[in-house]
Amino acid sequence: MARSFSRLLRPKSVAVLGSVWAANVIEQCRKMQFSGNIWPVHPTRAEIAGVACFPSIDALPDAPDATFVGVNRHATIEVIRRLAANGAGGAVCFASGWTEAGAQDLQNELVVAAGDMPILGPNCYGLINYLDGALLWPDQHGGRLVERGVALLSQSSNIVINLTMQARGLPVAYVACLGNAAQVGLAELAGALLDDDRVTALGVYVEGIDDAPALAALAERARMAGKGIVVIKSGKTELSRSAAASHTASLAGGGAASSAFLRQAGIAEVATLSELVETLKIFHVHGPQIGKRLCSLSCSGGEAGLVADLAAPFGLNFPAPSEPQRNKLSDILGPIVTIANPLDYHTFIWGDGPRTRDVFATMLSGYDAGIFVIDPPRSDRCDPSSFQPALDAIEAAAAETGKPAFPVASLPENFDEALAIALIERGIAPLMGLEAALGALTAASMTEPGRVGWRPWPAHGVRHAPLRLLDEAAAKVLLAKAGVAVPRGVSAPDLPALTLKATVLTPPLALKGLGFAHKTEAGAVRLGLRSLADQAPIPEAHRYLAEEMVQGAVAEILLGLRRDPVYGATLTLGFGGVTAELLADTATLVLPCDGDDIHTALRGLRLWPLLDGYRGRPRADVAALVKTSLALAQLLQERPDIDEIEINPLMLRAEGCGAVAVDALIRVEDET
Repeated sequence: MARSFSRLLRPKSVAVLGSVWAANVIEQCRKMQFSGNIWPVHPTRAEIAGVACFPSIDALPDAPDATFVGVNRHATIEVIRRLAANGAGGAVCFASGWTEAGAQDLQNELVVAAGDMPILGPNCYGLINYLDGALLWPDQHGGRLVERGVALLSQSSNIVINLTMQARGLPVAYVACLGNAAQVGLAELAGALLDDDRVTALGVYVEGIDDAPALAALAERARMAGKGIVVIKSGKTELSRSAAASHTASLAGGGAASSAFLRQAGIAEVATLSELVETLKIFHVHGPQIGKRLCSLSCSGGEAGLVADLAAPFGLNFPAPSEPQRNKLSDILGPIVTIANPLDYHTFIWGDGPRTRDVFATMLSGYDAGIFVIDPPRSDRCDPSSFQPALDAIEAAAAETGKPAFPVASLPENFDEALAIALIERGIAPLMGLEAALGALTAASMTEPGRVGWRPWPAHGVRHAPLRLLDEAAAKVLLAKAGVAVPRGVSAPDLPALTLKATVLTPPLALKGLGFAHKTEAGAVRLGLRSLADQAPIPEAHRYLAEEMVQGAVAEILLGLRRDPVYGATLTLGFGGVTAELLADTATLVLPCDGDDIHTALRGLRLWPLLDGYRGRPRADVAALVKTSLALAQLLQERPDIDEIEINPLMLRAEGCGAVAVDALIRVEDET
């Protein structure tokens, strides 16, 4: 049965334990005008922060809806046990010293003591409800009471405290910390926050995803409710522990798998806190479906050029205006202004509200959304009144076209917080900082309307047995049985035996020494041979393989699949060969995926034009690449003992001519 969070998140009575921390919580509740009961509990003190104390949990007049437990870790367990027994609604466990300090048994004991009562933490800062003024929070914060807004959920207390201090107009409804998430995990708490109709979107800072299927299901439910989720995933720079075994492990390590999961689940991902705040503003005002075709307007050529330059790395789309748009804009702006996107509309219409509105609405009408670069002067030293007609025109253009119109300050401090709050309340989301705005628009446009979210791939549990490499000859037998084309070849334990067997092959030949993860680096590959008769042994090779070399390849592709303890399995594909890691032009998907997903990932590669007939080159057989990828995914699903498959390179021939796996690495569980 699902836990209920209504009393914990929206309490009418709050109990507090711990002298200093309890006093801080009481102070924060007072500042937010909490109208419910506050019950300090202390065995010896008469009062805390001017509020009379109760000597014990059992002495409280009723079971508290929410409790802040600010006592040491050992005392915390007994407090939680008494709260659960008395029917309390939930608790925040503030103390540290649990699994993060190596005390797993102690944390397990805490979870048992809680039973079905929800607890946040331990090692958790707490919870703020800015909608009802209820706080289980022992520190300062920068929020304000709101009627509706976004929820912030974090595994880091300091990060979320910093977010409450933002002066960008973002209305925050809830702040919640997970701490060690001993009982209540990311998806469960996120779902409880999003279930409040007053919550418009969710922002998450997460160090690890504990339950990918649950988070994906939540994302789909949120999308159906018109609520966007945006995530910062930290810890993305660490490569997998097995990175030395394959190129795939290195290229798909770190954050590639988590980014693929978030993208496929329809969750926006950003890299910075500024982008998080700005994306949440977009979601709060417009929901998670703003579209990808953008226009940009500014009264300066410098600003227009800066937008174009900064937008390039984000891959944002600024299509040219249509002919009717160009004609109408030229009529309004005159012959001197070049009609383009981004548009520098000059200052000929500055201060003329009706003409400015016509320009803004005409441009915006042909796009999904618009960027309007505007930096109102600071009011303490300047007079910003001359900028009001332009701000009014942005708002009028949005109303006339029904399209999102974003005032964008090139520097975040150049937009007043009070002005931002007022605009947001009227349905306009001002974005602060040009680069952060572009990042936020990119993230928001990645959440596609109507997309069916990611579904979990059949998992086979955590690996306990050690892994071993199949030699390439055995690996290719396995691939051939799965329907993957491999070169014609023979293998033998030594060179003389191989030379006799290789007489059935047609030169040129490739000679390979087996027993190496990376044969090229070990000097265990010799290419273009007409005969094997004069070849010297390859040092440390435990077996040999000779193959006919593949002719007529258009491209060399890396194709790798590997199991993942969080997401089940991943597929990585991109340009490969001996320069795979140097190029690092790959895309990672979380299985399951279909042919359309793979095609989309391929088109996102920097070198995609080389597969698509760049400058008269023959088009590569991308269909064969997709077919091979799906065949390997099927093999990985059918064989739970396989941990990783890598083909590098897969030789792609011209369109319609197929693909051949030239080199193969497969790791399996060692049953010996």
